[in-house]
Amino acid sequence: MPADIFISGFTIVRNARILGYPVIESIRSILPIVDEFVIGVGASDDDTMEMVSSIGDPKLRIFESVWDMNQPKGGRLLAEKTNEALDRCSGQWCFLLQADEVIHERDLPAIEAACVAHAPDDRVEGLLFDYVHLYGSYSVRATMHSAYRREVRIVRRSAGARSVGDAQSFLIDNLRKPRVRLANATTYHYGWVHSPKAMRRKRANRAVLYERPELLRNIDQMPVRQAYGLCRFTGSHPAVMAHVIAQQDWEFEPRLDLRQWKPRDCKNLASRMLEFVVRRRIGERKKYRLLDD
Repeated sequence: MPADIFISGFTIVRNARILGYPVIESIRSILPIVDEFVIGVGASDDDTMEMVSSIGDPKLRIFESVWDMNQPKGGRLLAEKTNEALDRCSGQWCFLLQADEVIHERDLPAIEAACVAHAPDDRVEGLLFDYVHLYGSYSVRATMHSAYRREVRIVRRSAGARSVGDAQSFLIDNLRKPRVRLANATTYHYGWVHSPKAMRRKRANRAVLYERPELLRNIDQMPVRQAYGLCRFTGSHPAVMAHVIAQQDWEFEPRLDLRQWKPRDCKNLASRMLEFVVRRRIGERKKYRLLDD
């Protein structure tokens, strides 16, 4: 990496062990290409702080973050905490990697190259990543239209990017979509791959964060369900995930079970059929503007 290109990694985390987040693997996956990694750790009911500190890399910049769980704000608390970490970054580029996201080692050179190539062009306010969403098992992939195909994960610090919503996306000055280029890399999202016990805990946590008590219904019987758009994952995982994947002690296989479908599964199926006919995806959520010149 050229001396004048400085990359900050950043994330937030709370109750990582209880909720089954692979936060250590997540951080380690991009440590080789960042100059610092800022981590906001919320007060936890487990040893999250000790987990993060155990990485022991001098690039880590850990701070304690206060999470007011009595005011979850429909998921917006996650964006607020993400912005706290972003504000502590000092790099030209700021790389958000959420605690359940991991980067494949084969993509690190491409990410570095994109940061260098686009640094002189102030029009480029962020870099766009493809996504692989794992679901229920490390060998199952979610491909339904509600599983976003791309998202911005690197932003230019001087552009005024702010995390919005539930921290999935960014807006520039909270007003407009960032102008982006492709990072030519993939983010592996493991947020829906946990043991049944950890998955129940995560759903209970989401019920609080998103103020959605309905997530607690049938939580003991069905921590994950047979949704439309599940298929076998045949690609390779990031190497840092190997020991985590080896510990999987439960089974989940994709199968057609209409009894478990919800209205959004029918909507996803209809959207897929429409895409097949018109050869493009209608209504896809895109919180970015991909530069085409």
